Amino acid sequence: MLELAGIIILGILAQWSAWKFKIPAILPLILIGLAVGPIATLFTADGGKLIEPIWNGESGLFPGESLFYFVSLAISIILFEGGLTLRKGEILNVGPVIVKLITVAVIVTFIGAGIAAHLIFDLSWQISFLFAALIIVTGPTVITPILRNIPLKKDVSAILKWEGILIDPIGALFAVLVFEFISAGEGREFTQTALIEFGKIVLFGFTFGFTFAHALAFSIKKNVIPHYLLNVFTLATVLGVFVLSDAFAHESGLLAVVVMGMVLGNTNLPNIKELLYFKESLSVLLISILFILLAANINIDDLLLIYNWNALILFAIVVFLVRPIGVFLSSINSSLKVNEKLFISWVGPRGIVAAGIASLFGLKLASQGVEGAEYITPLVFMIVLGTVLLNATTARLFAQLVGVFLKNSEGILIIGASSISRLIGAYLKKNNRHVVLVDNNRTNIQKAKDLGIEAIEGSVFSDELGNNIELNDVGYLMAMTGNTEINKTAISKFQKHFGENGSFRVVSADEMNDPENNPNDGLFSHTDDFIKLTEVARKYPKIQEIKINSKDHYEGLIEISKSDSEIIPLFVKNLEGDLSILPSNSKEVEIEEGFQLVYLGKTFDPENQTHKTDLEETVTED
Repeated sequence: MLELAGIIILGILAQWSAWKFKIPAILPLILIGLAVGPIATLFTADGGKLIEPIWNGESGLFPGESLFYFVSLAISIILFEGGLTLRKGEILNVGPVIVKLITVAVIVTFIGAGIAAHLIFDLSWQISFLFAALIIVTGPTVITPILRNIPLKKDVSAILKWEGILIDPIGALFAVLVFEFISAGEGREFTQTALIEFGKIVLFGFTFGFTFAHALAFSIKKNVIPHYLLNVFTLATVLGVFVLSDAFAHESGLLAVVVMGMVLGNTNLPNIKELLYFKESLSVLLISILFILLAANINIDDLLLIYNWNALILFAIVVFLVRPIGVFLSSINSSLKVNEKLFISWVGPRGIVAAGIASLFGLKLASQGVEGAEYITPLVFMIVLGTVLLNATTARLFAQLVGVFLKNSEGILIIGASSISRLIGAYLKKNNRHVVLVDNNRTNIQKAKDLGIEAIEGSVFSDELGNNIELNDVGYLMAMTGNTEINKTAISKFQKHFGENGSFRVVSADEMNDPENNPNDGLFSHTDDFIKLTEVARKYPKIQEIKINSKDHYEGLIEISKSDSEIIPLFVKNLEGDLSILPSNSKEVEIEEGFQLVYLGKTFDPENQTHKTDLEETVTED
């Protein structure tokens, strides 16, 4: 009981430390596991581990192979949660690169790492290629925390995110094929074994994943499952699909749960956010337990096997030679620039799937007396820990060094997806700005998506937005809901994360009636609150542009807008077409001749202006 409680407590403390110091949680988790496992044998009185994962007759948590059953089930939940986060709209521009990364780059890693392990450690070809198959995977649980802290181009983040999730079942497939070949012995043709196993894994994985995803989606939509059972019922379904698929084809369960998650994640489901929150919390707990258990399960003798220069040479070849070759071959004729390819090559940390399957196969083959099998687990853990440590400490610096670090985050996050937000969002998108709308109203979100605007269903009171790597290029925050408290909360909570270049909110009704209390973060105008914005947008559903002749001319236009309730200034567009958000104290904006005032409402009457102007209608919401 003490060991179980200790694992959970230490795991959550490691997760908190990772959040506090902005590092992947896998790093402190593995270090804790090694400390209470093999390293503890150096100073305990009886030479035993503080936590013994496998029951040895006197102590331990899991008898026989129970540990690896638990590991397999836990990995299935983690991969399902990862599949839920994949959105097909994220890869419109980089889909071919991702496909090649999980095919071409996989083959490069398999061959390159296998040859390196054979030559450096003098391992048999079978064991060398098993090691290579296990390190094919890059861990989504490791990549995501790294990317959260680096403002990157959206395509680069999407590539790394999708690769990390999709490649897990592929790496497991390769590992299973090699393991089956080794276990089958010399009397069986590898080609026949590989083809049969490959076909079975793909067939049953896709079939079960696709079928049960649609069955679950249908059940949710038809309210067959009561709301209070939704999360646990889905959990039971995921475990059932994993076990059932695995029974038909060994290790096809991983592919099945990823496919199931992807299908559900791209289905218009009610309560999908609740599912995601529940699975995310469960994944955090499982990851915390797994890494400590697997690291603690390593023996000190295993660590001594790789305590030499050969391990460092193998690590360097895998990270600095094999990975870049795979990435560059996969991105031929793509839109990626050389610096982006270099960054993707640099970021390739391994995660839970590699560690879990390595522990399972390593012990099984060692118990069968296969020569060299004792190297599998420590070598894979060396790659896992080394890549995580390298990427966690250098990814941000390397991004700046190669020039993929976004110095100016020009993306705009709009809180609220009402009609006025959609109208403004459509205009910004037309003017080549990355704009994302956030709302907890599913209808508003769907209307925004129908207009081709990127939109996220979510709440400012959750931490989901701050963890979304697709928003790494956002530098402006506009809170535009009808609730002043929500607007203020959004500014307070996300100003540092998304508003480094500017955070604004529409003024409240009280502030609008008291110009002396014009807030520093006021948006557009201190004479227009959400209700007035909505009313003008309903009456004049279009955004217009008017040329500015001088600073005085601009100030005159602003004064006219203050006295005319049907004209609301929004942005200033410079000669290059770049847009500046107007704060409520709009006189502070830099103005030059030839700039344009972007406004909402009726056409300016030239007779009431200081200068005659040209008008142009630009965006209308249907």
